[in-house]
Amino acid sequence: MHKSNNDLIVCKYCQSPNVIKFGKYQNIQYYWCKDCKRKFSGIEAIPKMHTPTHQIADALNMYYEGLSLSEIRRNLIQQHKNYISRISAYNWMERFTKLAIEETEKYKPDVGGVWVADETMIELDGKNVWFWDIIDTRTRFLLASHMSYSRTSEDARILMENAFKKAGRYPRIIYTDKLRAYLEGIEQVFGGETRHMQGSPFEIESHHNYIERFHSTLKERTKVMRGLKTMKTAKLFLDGWLMHYNFFRPHMSLKDKTPAEVAGIKCPLHNWRDVVEQPFEVTARIPMRLVSSKRKRETARRKTTKPRTPTLSLSTVRMR
Repeated sequence: MHKSNNDLIVCKYCQSPNVIKFGKYQNIQYYWCKDCKRKFSGIEAIPKMHTPTHQIADALNMYYEGLSLSEIRRNLIQQHKNYISRISAYNWMERFTKLAIEETEKYKPDVGGVWVADETMIELDGKNVWFWDIIDTRTRFLLASHMSYSRTSEDARILMENAFKKAGRYPRIIYTDKLRAYLEGIEQVFGGETRHMQGSPFEIESHHNYIERFHSTLKERTKVMRGLKTMKTAKLFLDGWLMHYNFFRPHMSLKDKTPAEVAGIKCPLHNWRDVVEQPFEVTARIPMRLVSSKRKRETARRKTTKPRTPTLSLSTVRMR
């Protein structure tokens, strides 16, 4: 329930305390705001939504930590008796991921001069898709990710350009595996300003343990991609995982700080609950997915249309 410091109920839309009780429905108290002329429920939920914000935030965090939509639904049923659908959970992911990306992409990290790039492959709707990542070794800040069906020098160039735009500086050294695409990609973006070190993890002893952890993080990230069918949807949640990794996920190696904190970023969003509980004028920028009126009419027609009784023709009767 939205309350002010003196425990007065305030409007979820305009934050006005000028509200009155407006009846109950299914044992939920509703209120009426005399200032903005809107009705809202008394539970801790976003306007036009029924699930409390802390449950939505928990669902978002569970998703980006590797739980499936079915597992999230089962968890909310067990813990809160909240019988949501998998579609509801998916819509939360889509809506608030877009909002979180929009709010955090404007920050630039203060990163070091040694970066590590690598790629891993997963299956997306029956096709092999390559995920490219580049990370700063000092802050563990994931600078950029890229998704493609191939492993060409053009893909490597796109990854390096995105990393440069995010960091705003040239790295001193970039470590990669022996994929030839990195040679041209790094040369085209950084030229002779950056030293390119190639080899297997065992050939780069000083970074062996770090690269192993980096690989395990990449594999953990691919859990999030389960059930995604299109490149557009996968790209959205790839960017969402990058944001979650950098801004919300503390690292033991960083003394339980996030990469964004170590990189000197002062972001007001520290977790998914901060994203979900922003003022309505902020969260309303990302519209909820609504069922179209055409689809509603088709669904209603299927429910009301009676099955046709088969009729016998004269020729059929004669044959019998």
